[in-house]
Formats: sequence, structure tokens, C-alpha cells
Amino acid sequence: MRFVLKLLAAPVALALTIVTAFFSFVFSMSNVIFVIASGMAFIASVILLATGETMGGGAFMAIAFIVSPFGLPALARWLIRKLDDLGGALKGFIYG
Repeated sequence: MRFVLKLLAAPVALALTIVTAFFSFVFSMSNVIFVIASGMAFIASVILLATGETMGGGAFMAIAFIVSPFGLPALARWLIRKLDDLGGALKGFIYG
């Protein structure tokens, strides 16, 4: 029975490995774009705050935080790590 479960888990582990590698590649490429967008939004927020547009400056500051490495990219990194952990647990079950 355990052998049958291992046979069923092997394709899932392989798929998780491929998906995790693909998502890691896409994340590394999009991270550069997010950092550039975050910098541009921060500069825009500083300019808007200096001219007295507090509402627009605050909005751009929030956008800069969301696309900074502490916002959406951190969430994506966490999800990729969890997928990798799940794949590792399946591999441990198959090999163990």
C-alpha cells in the first residue's frame, strides 16, 4: 500500500519541482521590474509631497511600499518557499 502511495506521489513531486523552478525564475525577473517601479513611485511621492499634494503623495507612497521588496514580492517569495517545502516533504516521503 505504501509503495502505491509513493508511485502516486512521484509525479506530483516532479510537477512541484518544475513549477517551483519556473516560479523562481519568473520571480527573479519580475523582482527587477518591481524594484524599478518602487523607486519611481517613491520619487513621485516625494515630488507630490513637496508640491503640497498630500493625498497623491500618500497614495504613491503606499504604491511604492506595495511593490517594494517588503510588499508583494515578499508574499510571492513566501509562497514559492512553501511550494518548495511541500515538494521536499513529498520527496522525503518517496525516498524514505
